[in-house]
Amino acid sequence: MEIERKYLITRLPEGATDHPYHLIEQGYLSTEPVVRVRREDDNYYLTYKSKGLLEREEYNLPLTMDSYDHLIQKADGHILTKRRYLIPVENSDSLTIELDIFEARFEGLMLAEVEFDTREDAEAFTAPEWFGEDVTFTGEYQNSRLSRLP
Repeated sequence: MEIERKYLITRLPEGATDHPYHLIEQGYLSTEPVVRVRREDDNYYLTYKSKGLLEREEYNLPLTMDSYDHLIQKADGHILTKRRYLIPVENSDSLTIELDIFEARFEGLMLAEVEFDTREDAEAFTAPEWFGEDVTFTGEYQNSRLSRLP
């Protein structure tokens, strides 16, 4: 089960891009249900996600590079590329901000996600000052939806 909140970011705090990051490329074989292929650095995955905004089922299966290369060519819509920075949440031993800075077609778009162990933890979360609008419940910034934009 994936439980996460998502925020639109309009300004980065000092030092945000000094943290470790992953280079991500992903495409969608289906958006209902969500079936995604992703390259994260030198790792490759096929992911299924159920419907939902705050909570949804998620299953990741490893792929080989050859399988990924074959499947990404079958993706519908736009291929998304982004740099994902991993930033520890202040005053938390277990939470991490995943700051996505998009490239190519969506250059300039920045989103932050925080994953939680429980729905209660997600609902009680107080976002850092530099977070913008909470877009968790709009669905507008789900990557699968971005891939389908004209």
